[in-house]
Amino acid sequence: MVVNGQGAAAERAKVEAERKEQEEKKAAEEAVKKAEEEAERKRAEDSSVQPGVPIGTADPDPEEKVVYLTFDDGPSENTQKILDILEQYGVKATFFITGMREECRPLIKTAYDAGHTIGLHTYSHDYAGVYASVDAYFEDLEKVGKVAEEQIGYVPCFIRFPGGSSNAVSKKYTQGIMTELISLVQEKGYQYYDWNVDSGDGAGKSAEELKSNSMTDQFHHVMLLLHDSQSKDNTVEALPSIIEYYQNLGYEFRAIDRESFVPHHSVNN
Repeated sequence: MVVNGQGAAAERAKVEAERKEQEEKKAAEEAVKKAEEEAERKRAEDSSVQPGVPIGTADPDPEEKVVYLTFDDGPSENTQKILDILEQYGVKATFFITGMREECRPLIKTAYDAGHTIGLHTYSHDYAGVYASVDAYFEDLEKVGKVAEEQIGYVPCFIRFPGGSSNAVSKKYTQGIMTELISLVQEKGYQYYDWNVDSGDGAGKSAEELKSNSMTDQFHHVMLLLHDSQSKDNTVEALPSIIEYYQNLGYEFRAIDRESFVPHHSVNN
């Protein structure tokens, strides 16, 4: 009877230990989930439009070496190829989206869930429409903002003007519009990002030309202009070499966030 009593006690102890182990495992899982939810909440809050809250710096740490890969005009049939390359190399990037390819919109969430930043380009990318007036610009921006919100749950504060803030094409449609817009977007809680290195893919350059244009040690903080559209196969082809070049020089790759370097061009309209 003593042996049987000891066996029963041992069995109860085993059951109790297993129960505690399961409780501790569940508590750990819930803590991880809560931390992830809090991190996601903060990410959304930090990246959303908040009028009056500063965004970015024009004077980044000169001791850092950082590359910001930025892709305009997507999502497209090439977006997943770009995401696969970024995952392969373990780097993050920023996608300034449009609303032109409705069938590709789920890739916005795919990119966001992979840790990349979503910014706004325009809905239509039609210069005549976008720059027809200040009101027309914001109508278009709000429209693409809704596309982003549908996919990631909020409207991002990061934007890029078609042609950059220095574009002169807008003069054909509205004299002085860029001068007005650069102030107004920031008043409304957005920040606009130009670039200091242009890959040239917007002009249909070859993959080798894109590599040559993109690779420089002139800047410690590189904001590289690339494009994500159906026709940019050369961008996809050149991307691994561009990443490897900067990795070999000791650069870190970052997606744009609220603390990032902000390059602004001189306004020509």
